[in-house]
Amino acid sequence: MKIKIINKSTHLLPHYETSASAGMDLRANITTPITLKPLERAIVKTGLFIELPVGYEAQVRPRSGLAAKKGITVLNSPGTIDADYRGEIGVILVNLSNEDFTIENDERVAQLVIAKHERAEWVEVEELSETDRGSGGFGSTGVK
Repeated sequence: MKIKIINKSTHLLPHYETSASAGMDLRANITTPITLKPLERAIVKTGLFIELPVGYEAQVRPRSGLAAKKGITVLNSPGTIDADYRGEIGVILVNLSNEDFTIENDERVAQLVIAKHERAEWVEVEELSETDRGSGGFGSTGVK
């Protein structure tokens, strides 16, 4: 699939690191470093603008290394970029650690996954079909 992209950053286009990678790294495109204090959040710009085909979304997800090693994650994970959005891709990062974290220009801050999606049409009914689980909520399947 081909997706139109405008790159106003100073970095290469996002790309897959391996032949089996699902996501492409997004890099910070900032003129001055951003320091996140514990529990602080910021929108980090990427300098990228995309045009997705209708029926697709781009999902902004955390990078596992940043989350595990530094406590930095994407706040609205996954963040969805809709096919009709034409603005700059921004990443909402939050610092869940107990230490300050500084984001530098060109730092890999998130990953982008392109995914196909369906559009649902509601059918209003008076009752739903029965299942073994029924209306059991969180933890009701007995899996431990």
